[in-house]
Amino acid sequence: MITCWILERRCLQGLHCFLSNKSIPILDVQEEEFAVLEMGSRRQTFLLIFASQILAILGQTNSNDAAALFALKASWNNLPPNWEGPDPCGSSWAGVICNNSRVTSIKLSGMGLEGNQFGDLSSLSALQILDLSNNVGLKGTLPPSIGNLKNLTTLILVGCSFFGPIPASIGSLEQLVFISLTSNSFTGPIPPSIGNLSKLSWLDLSDNKITGTIPISHDSVLGLDSLVSTRHLHLSKNQLSGPIQPQLFSPDMKLIHVILDHNQLTGEIPESLGSLQNLEILRLDWNSLNGSVPSKLNNLTSLNELYLSNNNLNGSIPDLTGMNLLTYVGMSNNSFNASSVPQWFTSLPLLKTIYMENTTLQGQIPVDIFSLANLETIGLANNKLNGTLDIGTRYGNNLTLDLRNNSIKDFTQKTGYNMNISLAGNPICDGTGATAKYCAIQISNDSFSSPMSCPAMSCNSDKTLSPTCKCSYPYTGTLHFFSLSFSNLENSSYFSTLAGSMMKAFLSNGLPVDSVSLSDPTVDVYSYLQIEAQIFPATQDSFNHTSISSIGFLLNRNPFQLQYFGPFFFTSEGYCCFADGKKKSSHTGLIIGISVGCALLVLLTLCAGLYAFHQRKIAKRAGHSSNPFESWDRDTSGAVPQLKGARWFSFEEIRRCTNNFSESNCIGSGGYGKVYKGTLTAGEVVAIKRAQHGSMQGAFEFKTEIELLSRIHHKNVVSLVGFCYEQGEQMLVYEYIPKGTLRESLSVKPKFQLEWTRRLRIALDAARGLAYLHELADPPIIHRDVKSNNILLDDHLTAKVADFGLSKLLRDDDKGHVTTQVKGTLGYLDPEYYMSQQLTEKSDVYSFGVVLLELITARAPIERGKHIVRLVAETMYDSKDNSKLYQLIDPRIGPGSKLEGVDRLFALGMRCVNESGADRPSMGEAVKEIESILEIASLSKHREDGLTSTTYEDTTQVSLDDFYNDKAFDYSGKYPSGGLNTTY
Repeated sequence: MITCWILERRCLQGLHCFLSNKSIPILDVQEEEFAVLEMGSRRQTFLLIFASQILAILGQTNSNDAAALFALKASWNNLPPNWEGPDPCGSSWAGVICNNSRVTSIKLSGMGLEGNQFGDLSSLSALQILDLSNNVGLKGTLPPSIGNLKNLTTLILVGCSFFGPIPASIGSLEQLVFISLTSNSFTGPIPPSIGNLSKLSWLDLSDNKITGTIPISHDSVLGLDSLVSTRHLHLSKNQLSGPIQPQLFSPDMKLIHVILDHNQLTGEIPESLGSLQNLEILRLDWNSLNGSVPSKLNNLTSLNELYLSNNNLNGSIPDLTGMNLLTYVGMSNNSFNASSVPQWFTSLPLLKTIYMENTTLQGQIPVDIFSLANLETIGLANNKLNGTLDIGTRYGNNLTLDLRNNSIKDFTQKTGYNMNISLAGNPICDGTGATAKYCAIQISNDSFSSPMSCPAMSCNSDKTLSPTCKCSYPYTGTLHFFSLSFSNLENSSYFSTLAGSMMKAFLSNGLPVDSVSLSDPTVDVYSYLQIEAQIFPATQDSFNHTSISSIGFLLNRNPFQLQYFGPFFFTSEGYCCFADGKKKSSHTGLIIGISVGCALLVLLTLCAGLYAFHQRKIAKRAGHSSNPFESWDRDTSGAVPQLKGARWFSFEEIRRCTNNFSESNCIGSGGYGKVYKGTLTAGEVVAIKRAQHGSMQGAFEFKTEIELLSRIHHKNVVSLVGFCYEQGEQMLVYEYIPKGTLRESLSVKPKFQLEWTRRLRIALDAARGLAYLHELADPPIIHRDVKSNNILLDDHLTAKVADFGLSKLLRDDDKGHVTTQVKGTLGYLDPEYYMSQQLTEKSDVYSFGVVLLELITARAPIERGKHIVRLVAETMYDSKDNSKLYQLIDPRIGPGSKLEGVDRLFALGMRCVNESGADRPSMGEAVKEIESILEIASLSKHREDGLTSTTYEDTTQVSLDDFYNDKAFDYSGKYPSGGLNTTY
């Protein structure tokens, strides 16, 4: 190796002399640089980059472009495996498109890239398209040098982890037509220089942390009002403040979508909005806008969807007569003058959705409204509507009518009607003739998935059955729609139309897509529709890198002609099973190129090849020990020394105890895979979580999770029995919890009823389990996915916290938080964590607060587009004597006014979901409060049953001092001899 190193040095020096008189870009090789080069991978990388610059002359790639791509290759990880060889264009590197030796397009969507540098990207002067979307591992700031890409037309960075300010130099990219920086963490103001982009059609800066005002032109500085060619202006879910200046909009503009919701905008709605004759969607909801709605909005005759809810608007309810294309009207939670239900509703023939909750409406509802042919939802809850409800006979069968908390005294059609009606909280429900059909609190179970017409077919555990009855690996992600015209999520025709539009676009762009499956539509807390999408490959059972990047680009470029749906963006955590997996590296092209160039280059390649061969031998030897499980000695008992109480199972053992993974043993499934019930040879019943191929972790990560779970021993946390890591499988074996999830017990048709004190005990059990994870585990554990589906009930209805697939350790050097990609379940997700990507123990507290509200109300976290936290907060604010708050309580546990401690549990739940994590209690504090509430409720119940408080205290009281005392508590949930068992 020393001989080869000396020869290598002389080769390079000779090449430098040979080429120094020619205008060929080459690395500057100096004597002192050889002295500092290490004997490892840095030398190999140096040699390959050096050789690639020479061979770029002989290949098809411009030398500057080749150098820039090699700089990217050196800066980023997880690039496609065919990024090899010295000629990117000639070798057709995945995601790289060239024209006349120049790199014109880089599409690397969904590749799992990691890195925080852009290398020399700005030197790709011919680049027209840059798509790095859905690479959450890409982070750092956007460099000002991006302004050098003068030919750039499309910039897509959706779903990455970029932060810091958007550079002002982006305004010098005069060819830009499409910008989407959605779902990052960009901060600072919107650069006014974007106003220079006269060709810009799509501007999407949504879902960031952008502050300041919306810039407009002043003096000689252009602002966003100069974007006369722009059709899409998406600035939602930021921290924009100040008024919407009237100058922002003008008749010359071509805007069809103005989406400014979920900011901190103030002032009045500008009349100039009425000049946008092409406008189809207007979202101004969830701001602090005030004043009256300008009458000139009536000029928006092309408008389909109008969102004005959750502002401080006042004055008269606007008259929308003449806006005949309107399908969606949302004006809830404003302070309009008291008014009857607007008659102009009946003049809008295409209306599908009306939300006017809490808008001081009064009087009777005109019967003509119900006869609108396309109407799907009327939400008029929390108003002052009165009299007799008459729905007529011409209503649609799919109509949902929400009239909760009004003053309606009678209902003409008490029987025989065919629509969803909720009259809970009206005087009619206090009478003897009321029925549960319209007085019970309705729980939405809207769902949809693409229909499957396959005969009895199934795929093995790591493949999915497509709508065309093929087993393959789909590309899976989420479509996030900024708006939607409909509200009936059970109407399959909407989603069939969407799937058809997507397939048409895929096929017309030559993509190898066989079919599209859509499922699980939900309307999130931001009133955005989210749909899970699976895109199946056509020509083989998986996509290659080029296909995945092309699909991701198309989905975020939005060339679709969509009916019913507004604009959207696509997010994905990556693809599991690339068809062009990593192959062994080859230097054949390098040898050929060097032999053509000169004999010295052959010698250089020989040296580099010998060195690489030596490194591969080292890597091969190291590979035998790269499996972290190699060092685990499985003795005769099957125990693994590093684990505390968990054992290693063979694949054959697991297969036998699950009856060969039969469907009859399957008790659950999700994105991770399936859960099977099994019986071990000793008779112990267990639950086996089997990861599907696409959700598997790396070996080291799986080992870390097992060691973490094996250290958790508490009566309120599901315990790990063991694991299997054989034959490409990752399986976790847990204790079996027979009574299912808390969510199932709160459903419309539960297997058993949960009375009030039992619900309090479940809340206490769950709180104790989480407090153990936060305060007694070493290091502390943040669960990250606390929800009612992850709280299980055993035979005694003792609650246990389960599923640690997303959990994170909080080590001493983490300073109280872990910066990580946002993961969790919609409805339970801490908004502070969502915005900052800083995970803390208080994120679990927020999720636990949502669970408390579920326990009291039995409502899902998001129901009919409304978050339970928002619903309770509004009701608390509007209910001076708690009467309206009591109407939210699950009627199966009795009248709220008679439930001891319910007010305090409501208050605790709302403290847990405080917007600021610092203002939330710790889980230990939550435990103490629930214990106090339970003691009061139990004493009350015992008094009703004729028992004394002494009897209760002597049998069930547990000291919190003991609970948090390591010596008195053995982590199994039981006290040592002489202590008391926790009987809650």
